[in-house]
Amino acid sequence: MAKRAFLIVLDSVGIGAMPDAGEWGDEGSNTVASIRKHPDFYCPNLEKMGLFGIDGMGEKVNSPRTCYARMTEASKGKDTTIGHWEIAGIYSPKPLPTYPNGFPQEVLDEYEKRTGRGILCNRPYSGTEVIKDFGEEHLKTGKLIVYTSADSVFQVAAHEDLVPVEELYRYCEIARELMQGEHGVGRIIARPFAGEYPFQRTPRRHDYSLQPPALTVPEVMKKSGFDVISVGKIFDIFAGQGFTESYPTTSNEDGMNKTMGIANRDFNGLCFVNLVDFDMVYGHRNDVGGYARALSAFDAWLTDFLPQLREDDMLIITADHGCDPATPSTDHSREYTPMIAYGKKLKEGVNLGTRDSFADIGATVLAWFGLPTDTVFGKSFLKEIIHD
Repeated sequence: MAKRAFLIVLDSVGIGAMPDAGEWGDEGSNTVASIRKHPDFYCPNLEKMGLFGIDGMGEKVNSPRTCYARMTEASKGKDTTIGHWEIAGIYSPKPLPTYPNGFPQEVLDEYEKRTGRGILCNRPYSGTEVIKDFGEEHLKTGKLIVYTSADSVFQVAAHEDLVPVEELYRYCEIARELMQGEHGVGRIIARPFAGEYPFQRTPRRHDYSLQPPALTVPEVMKKSGFDVISVGKIFDIFAGQGFTESYPTTSNEDGMNKTMGIANRDFNGLCFVNLVDFDMVYGHRNDVGGYARALSAFDAWLTDFLPQLREDDMLIITADHGCDPATPSTDHSREYTPMIAYGKKLKEGVNLGTRDSFADIGATVLAWFGLPTDTVFGKSFLKEIIHD
């Protein structure tokens, strides 16, 4: 009998500021608490599954159907790359480099030389605002819009009519080659846009991540002969390392549909999913209502998804950081994340308290498949949640 695990990352669905949040300017952040206040928030499945019984959420949950925990990020960071790497078994003692004042001139000079194009912006900027403010100049001059954020990213925006997407991707590959070592940002991101002013971003975004610096759960599983399926930007976050199949997505809905399709077929291994709209579409734009509706849509999807789980399946729902849409900041927040584990062979109503690392999730996945966990960071909690 095939054994399967579904690991779903709700991108940025944090559940409260970590003790060191003040060092990151994130005191008081709590993504779920902020969106829960909105009238469009309706998540009965997640409530029954113990979300609000997790440490710090302040509620007792009657007969939760799952095992649950509050996850602490041990690594120094609050970005997608560091968060996902830790979930998959890597501890990062140093944050990836960020550029609050823009990228150094020597980096830009070399980039201009290699691409043959000039540069606009070069500072932290909202992705939607940057194309409004620089899009027309970009079309007139042919210069690339290069910008960053509070995260460790080097982003390149270009209009698809002027710079075909494949050419933009090539420019991002050049940036990835350049941004190594001390300038080794977590991701180079291609940000194509289209139309006329105020312009619209297109779904052909592409991320170019650093190679993971240590062994990850997907790599361990692939080397052991298991299927390792990526849905969404997971493949990009791990620079393609450790996957046997990859399914990019254009939205949460697309990601949920693809995950449902995978659940309805036979495979033996891990389906690793990222649903990015929570972060990209709602968190960064401080759209509380949109965020509330998006999590409610995921909750509604669970109604149809949970019955598809088989006898030897395990579902884990978690997040990689926060992005509280109710704070003045439009950036990620240093928050605890939820962990909800569900399966027919798992116990119900087990509160695992507050865990020391996101990596406990990855170690638990390895243990689920009978693989040794000493090759990755993190401590498995499988024995605490599985039926004897």
